[in-house]
Amino acid sequence: MKIEFDNIGTIHSPFKELEGMPIQPTGAKGIKGTIYLKDEYKAGLKDIDGFSHLILIYHLHKTKGNAIEVKPFMDNNTRGVFATRSPKRPNNIGMSTVKLDKVEEGILHISNVDILDGTPLLDIKPYVPQLFQDTLVDDIKIGWFETKHQKAKNQKADDRFFK
Repeated sequence: MKIEFDNIGTIHSPFKELEGMPIQPTGAKGIKGTIYLKDEYKAGLKDIDGFSHLILIYHLHKTKGNAIEVKPFMDNNTRGVFATRSPKRPNNIGMSTVKLDKVEEGILHISNVDILDGTPLLDIKPYVPQLFQDTLVDDIKIGWFETKHQKAKNQKADDRFFK
């Protein structure tokens, strides 16, 4: 079954090139960006200014192809794509949680942006941590990330997923 999406707007950031950008929001603390929605979606921003953080779902439009196994930025071993946060996914969908700084004339001003300038936005959801509390348990396992996640703050993207 073929599924098609239309973008609802565009994410803008200081990152004009893929190489050298942060690979996760934890490495993008304080980096500013904006979201410009298409006019027909601006009414959907009503009441969004009451939230401090947003989940952005977007199309990884510069990723070339996809792979079932990848070598992640923070590891030297090949992993199954679904056990990674690699951009080279079957549907090239990305997701980031960003801070909402302000809404001004239909433009969202955001920070902690780890997204390429010009990225097509598919959806916005408010981040509400309380909605996840009952699903989280004390015995969370994070697989191979256990010894690697600290690298995310300083790791920058190279060209491995974009050629």
